[in-house]
Amino acid sequence: MRIASVLSAVKPSASMAASIAASAMKADGKDVIDLGLGEPDFDTPPHIIEAAYKAGLDGQTRYTPTNGSNALKLAILDKFERENDLLFETSEVIVSNGAKQVIFNAMMATLEPGDEVLLAAPCFGSYPDIVRILGGKPVFITCDAANGFRLTPKQLQEAITSKTRWLFINSPSNPSGAIYNTQQLRELGDVLAHYPHVGVLSDEIYEHVTFVDDGFISFGLACPELRARTLIVNGVSKAYAMTGWRIGYGAGPADLIQAMTTVQSQATSGASSISQAAAVAALNGPQDTVADFCAAFRERRDLVTRGINQISGLKLDPPDGAFYAYVDCSGWIGRATPAGKLLHNDVDVADELLRDSLIAVVAGAAYGLSPYFRISTATTNTELERAIERLRRFSNRLS
Repeated sequence: MRIASVLSAVKPSASMAASIAASAMKADGKDVIDLGLGEPDFDTPPHIIEAAYKAGLDGQTRYTPTNGSNALKLAILDKFERENDLLFETSEVIVSNGAKQVIFNAMMATLEPGDEVLLAAPCFGSYPDIVRILGGKPVFITCDAANGFRLTPKQLQEAITSKTRWLFINSPSNPSGAIYNTQQLRELGDVLAHYPHVGVLSDEIYEHVTFVDDGFISFGLACPELRARTLIVNGVSKAYAMTGWRIGYGAGPADLIQAMTTVQSQATSGASSISQAAAVAALNGPQDTVADFCAAFRERRDLVTRGINQISGLKLDPPDGAFYAYVDCSGWIGRATPAGKLLHNDVDVADELLRDSLIAVVAGAAYGLSPYFRISTATTNTELERAIERLRRFSNRLS
């Protein structure tokens, strides 16, 4: 069977690949610590599961409208007004099978061959591949640690061309944990105001996992004058420990949402009716577990930051949010393992950590900025402490 040539430039999710490799080794009886996949390790709160169960008993098992049930769209509108001070209409909201599908729908609905999409690297590894699949050109803008891995107005100004179609902003960021404050978003918005052909996709899936005093602000609230070309992407996966329920949502201009709905109608139709009922309970119900999850992630962030910075050759500035640590491993590059393997780059580092120390991490190359590796802190303190000790032993054996 002939495979489409466009897929030659697309790779499977790096974090999923790391987790699959770890699972295979575990199946062989090896004590692997999997820090690859980014999903909360907490159980979905009971009231959400109960709502899904009740929905099934009540017969909510049929197709919903392609762009989401009315109940969930209303819950999303309430969430935006309550938490983000943003007002939308139901025609400006779409519910999809995870936030990634929202992004895919948007790109398929808007990209022409050769259109450019600006990505602040390091960035979520699926962004560039979604763009490539749909005929666009991902343009990486290197955002280094000196500026907190954030895009600057000057960098944005220099990157925009007549072919630029979108800018992706992810705050809090996967993998770096960077958060943009109001002023930083406003400064980016001031640049974008001069380029009406450029849309903004603001991925806000980690909005409830923040560790800084000024916290999170939606791009939509920071730059209301750009509303007509802003798509906000969010979902229930991270905040409510609902990754497997596959519910994401987007909010933006009605004409864009309609085009995205058309795409989705020919791809998957609507999301699971039971999952949508669960998401209604998540958004409308008690929010205490959201704060509890964030407090646990903060404790883990602090534990990992302390531990990493005590290991020779590694460096980690405390992430502002999300549940990842983007570890600078430049001090290991050029050194050799006890087996004589020279570490040329962060891919070598990730490979050797799995082979030698049974730790699954994701190489920074997957996110567009090296030499780093990403670890997920969405696991127990005990597992993180074990991983840090293995990293320390690995470092001590390098020559």
